[in-house]
Amino acid sequence: MFILGYILTAAAAYLLGSIPTGYLVGRQRGVDIRTAGSGNIGATNVFRILGKPAGICVLLLDALKGFAAVALVLKYYRELNEFLPQMFPVDAFALPAVRLNYAILAGVCAVIGHNYTCWLGLKGGKGIATSAGVYLALAPLAMSIALGVWILLFVVSRYVSIASIAAAVALPTAVWFTTNSLCLGIVTTALGVLAIYKHKSNIQRLLTGAENRVHFKKEKTVT
Repeated sequence: MFILGYILTAAAAYLLGSIPTGYLVGRQRGVDIRTAGSGNIGATNVFRILGKPAGICVLLLDALKGFAAVALVLKYYRELNEFLPQMFPVDAFALPAVRLNYAILAGVCAVIGHNYTCWLGLKGGKGIATSAGVYLALAPLAMSIALGVWILLFVVSRYVSIASIAAAVALPTAVWFTTNSLCLGIVTTALGVLAIYKHKSNIQRLLTGAENRVHFKKEKTVT
């Protein structure tokens, strides 16, 4: 029963996370986002290519995928059992540790689904927004700390990549200090390493000075 529950949870969370929201929003606007800008389907590239409303939409939807994957397991497992009988062992779910393990699995698989979506040849985003949604549901205090780090580094540097890499370090650090779950700490550290790895092209551009900054105000042109 436990094995079946884990398999179904992993598969459902992966499919939820694999929805390529950036690609779909781009297609709706007549643009294949994979062929524009950095070629990434994440919110940052959508923001640069399609503008602020589209970028914010993708950011929120990507975060929602992660949040929903965890929240459905933690809060609505009884309702899910009505559609998939005995998907979750209800008696065992009375134990917080069991619910947490299922929720961690769902969160990890949602991020993997986003990063390696089956709909686009296993090429997806970098997982920052989806991870934020996962940890908003799993560890909101740690997520708040990481978000604060992201905002600070973004405002100071105006590089989304630097802010995201810093947040990928801050989140597992905060999880280790603010939670008592060894499993969550290990998994978060692994996801942080994955997020940094997914930014390898950004790191290369930072080293060569080719990375794009975000400009808060449009430069005036001289006529």
